[in-house]
Amino acid sequence: MQGGPEICMAENLNPMPGSNTGSRSNIFMKDGVFLTWDDLWVTVAGGRPILQGLAGYAHPGELLAVMGPSGCGKSTLLDTLAGRQGPKTRQEGDILFNGRKQALAYGTSAYVTQDDALITTLTVREAVYYSAQLQLPDTMTKSEKKERAEMTIREMGLQDAMDTRIGGWGAKGLSGGQKRRVSICIEILTHPMLLFLDEPTSGLDSAASYYVMSRIASLNQKDNIGITIIASMHQPSAEVFQLFTNLYLLSSGKTVYFGPVSAANEDIELGFANGIPTEEVIDILVKSYKSSDIYQMVQKEIAQICKQGGGALQKSKRRSGLFTQCHDLTRRSFINMSRDLGYYWLRLGIYISLAIVLGSVFSHIGLDNGSIQARGSLLMFVATFLTFMAIGGFPSFVEEMKVFERERLNGHYGVTPFVIGNTLSSLPFLAMVALIPGAITYFLPGLHHGYQHFLFFVIILFACMMLVESLMMIVASVVPNFLMGIIVGAGIQGLMILVGGFFRLPSDLPKPVFKFPLYYIAFHKYAYQGLFKNEFVGLTFPNVQAGNRSSPTITGEGILKRTWRFEMAYSKWVDLAILFAMIVLYRVLFLIINKTTEKEKAVIGKFMSATWKDKAPVSRGER
Repeated sequence: MQGGPEICMAENLNPMPGSNTGSRSNIFMKDGVFLTWDDLWVTVAGGRPILQGLAGYAHPGELLAVMGPSGCGKSTLLDTLAGRQGPKTRQEGDILFNGRKQALAYGTSAYVTQDDALITTLTVREAVYYSAQLQLPDTMTKSEKKERAEMTIREMGLQDAMDTRIGGWGAKGLSGGQKRRVSICIEILTHPMLLFLDEPTSGLDSAASYYVMSRIASLNQKDNIGITIIASMHQPSAEVFQLFTNLYLLSSGKTVYFGPVSAANEDIELGFANGIPTEEVIDILVKSYKSSDIYQMVQKEIAQICKQGGGALQKSKRRSGLFTQCHDLTRRSFINMSRDLGYYWLRLGIYISLAIVLGSVFSHIGLDNGSIQARGSLLMFVATFLTFMAIGGFPSFVEEMKVFERERLNGHYGVTPFVIGNTLSSLPFLAMVALIPGAITYFLPGLHHGYQHFLFFVIILFACMMLVESLMMIVASVVPNFLMGIIVGAGIQGLMILVGGFFRLPSDLPKPVFKFPLYYIAFHKYAYQGLFKNEFVGLTFPNVQAGNRSSPTITGEGILKRTWRFEMAYSKWVDLAILFAMIVLYRVLFLIINKTTEKEKAVIGKFMSATWKDKAPVSRGER
């Protein structure tokens, strides 16, 4: 390895031509943000280091590319600088903004993830406009927000696709590069001073990559304010590479090179000519870099920035109020539900088909003794299978959850307006899905006459569907994978159906677990009782087992008590009230789970840091 190009790499580099940043500091220190990091270490459980003693900086008005082979720590560095490191990681070293340790407030920075989590049924104009409504303060008028949204769309070169739907699975829409630019549009609406991009060209061809990055490069002089832009990149084209000002090259969590792109000569590539270099090569490259003039200039630049200091970051920018957030999330979610066939429309078609089949199978059900079992079977099918199928909208909800997680993590809004918006937007669709199939199922067989009985039947069906959706919301917050979520949700519902009191009478259920507490927390218990009370109370049937001393008829109340052993001490309205109370409980549980997630992460992070306090992977002396 002696005398090889890997050893000479750093020494052959010219002094940093872009390092005459004294004038640049004077220009941008008041408006932009200087980001520096020094002796930055990030370790995970067991003390394994991910980042090892990194040092560098990012100037306003410049683009910094973080590059290296897969698994070298690019995303970890980006997440750490943006304050997004996971709870199971431990961070050491200094990260300073304008030479100060200070938190990034809302609106100061923006983070564009690698995956484009977007609502595919919206147009570009709608997606960016609704995001503007959510992020920008109520002091701005709707016309001002609309103007900001359209200006941002034009800045990213999407003016010709404003009214094109984003598109997704099974729906033609934007190209991959256009979707990436929509994601960037959404995050720069607040005019952030820091912009982090995690592999913004991932999955794009060279032409789309160049167009995306050229648009990003045009932002760094936005409104005569230098934006500090840091992007992790993986194998960019030569054209894209030349758009960057500085390069930060990593390998195995160590700095191989940091300096101007213009000074990065072919010697860097030689170290990676045969793929990921060995540990021996990496160590040589790192030592070569740290002994170079460029490394010393980097340390001087970091010290100069810290010494010169600068203003504190502005306080968190104001967002829209709770009412505005709830209103706009409700409207956006309603549009999404109305356009997404998989959310409710496909389910409505299947429900109508099943309702026709049910009505045909149980047509002219009558009032003879055989109709007792027929009515019970029909009501059981309605309360189980029709409500069970409400999990069909789970994949669409998971996609909406991905958008919610991205927007919540970026500070656009909180959990409460999301829950309110999702609930309000789903009400008309659930009412429609309950009313139309419910009417067919109710009137074709000729169930209990009277519109008050029919309305109660529909309301019970509506409440059960909403309960299943609420349950699946909780599942989605714990199991974000839609396939595993459907399996888990179906398993929970299957257990509730089994202990609900129809397949096995309540008095015969094993008392530990199955009756106490499962029978009482299964919503099917109250759905069965409400539907059966609504149907049987007030009806009489012939008593085929009547003797000389027995009545020739049997009442519906008697059937409910003796045959199905339902609790008759309270009316059907109590069962309905319990169902609606469970809806509220499930939605509140979803809210609590999501609200406590970030707090739990913080607690875990503190616990892990305390656990690892005496388990540093490398001693400070070795560093």
